[in-house]
Amino acid sequence: MRGRIPPALCLAVAMALAALLPAACARRSQDLHCGACRALVDELEWEIAQVDPRKTIQMGSFRINPDGSQSVVEVPYARSEAHLTELLERVCEKMKEYGEKVDPSTHRKSYVRVISHDGTKMDLSGVKIDGDVASSLKFACESIAEEYEDELIEFLSHEADNVKDRLCSKRTDLCDHALHIPHDEL
Repeated sequence: MRGRIPPALCLAVAMALAALLPAACARRSQDLHCGACRALVDELEWEIAQVDPRKTIQMGSFRINPDGSQSVVEVPYARSEAHLTELLERVCEKMKEYGEKVDPSTHRKSYVRVISHDGTKMDLSGVKIDGDVASSLKFACESIAEEYEDELIEFLSHEADNVKDRLCSKRTDLCDHALHIPHDEL
């Protein structure tokens, strides 16, 4: 009988592992969606900052009122709904420029840019770069952009502080674990 594991113990260990598996998968999914949300906001804010602040777009009705006037106003293009909607259509392609980094103490995953916007060399130690990471992040980004399009446009149409925290943690709960993450980490 020595060396043989009792079937009851095997069953108990298997049940314990089965109970832990959904929690581990949920945390992985939460890390992915939180990272995608934060990367999405970073990319949108960067794209907005690249637009000439003097560029405007006409908004309003192009109908002529009975008095002969039009209800058209010029608004800054960078934060216009038209520009933000255009950005949301293509911004998730930028997720291929991200890699995955695992915190050694918490085993939580975060997502970091592996290609800088300005061409400067980046420290990529401990960053996993592969197609699976990029495609998972892109898919999560597209899901978030579609599901929270109105919220993204609402937050980004006006200059605001801490859009990442306000959107990804408070409004959507995608990062409810991440309120302690530094703003520049993701």
